[in-house]
Amino acid sequence: MKNPLSDNALDQVFRQARTANAWAERDVPEVLIRAVYDLMKMGATSANICPARFLWIRSDTAKQKLKPYLMDGNVEKVLSAPWTVIIAWDEKFENCIPELFPHNPDAKNWFNDEDVHFDAAFRNSTLQGAYLMLAARALGLDCGPMSGFDKAAVDTAFFGNDAKRKNWKSNFICSIGYGDDSAVFERSPRLSFEQASDII
Repeated sequence: MKNPLSDNALDQVFRQARTANAWAERDVPEVLIRAVYDLMKMGATSANICPARFLWIRSDTAKQKLKPYLMDGNVEKVLSAPWTVIIAWDEKFENCIPELFPHNPDAKNWFNDEDVHFDAAFRNSTLQGAYLMLAARALGLDCGPMSGFDKAAVDTAFFGNDAKRKNWKSNFICSIGYGDDSAVFERSPRLSFEQASDII
């Protein structure tokens, strides 16, 4: 029988978690980033297709390469973060289905339709990006997700000419580290259950 998480855990992951706008000068070791990934990968996706791909940006050289494609308001958030990850999806995700869904390797043909293929890739990579943020928060890190960037330019600069990444397409970006609480905005309102829900 499963038990609810403690209030402290729920506070850390949801109730008191905030989007980081600036970062403390504190390193995040690679082993912790790998632990975030190892938690994230356990999240559910349709037929276990796991279409998300992650390009982890740590070096100053890589940050400077990304800089021209960011909206002005996001530049410092990326440059000062210990890590920034481009969360992408693989246009050829179905090639991994025989490995990921071994009891029915023919499931790769479920995604032959172009619209079904895109919806599955984009929806599930977005889910995996959200799992990544929850995993990072669960491990004591803060997240600064953003969509303010030139997706086409990022895809060309970081994916197009690389053999491993040539079929990747960017979804959103998330900086990760230990946030500077002094730069956090006042929390914006949320919709109530009654506003956002209905029961039939």
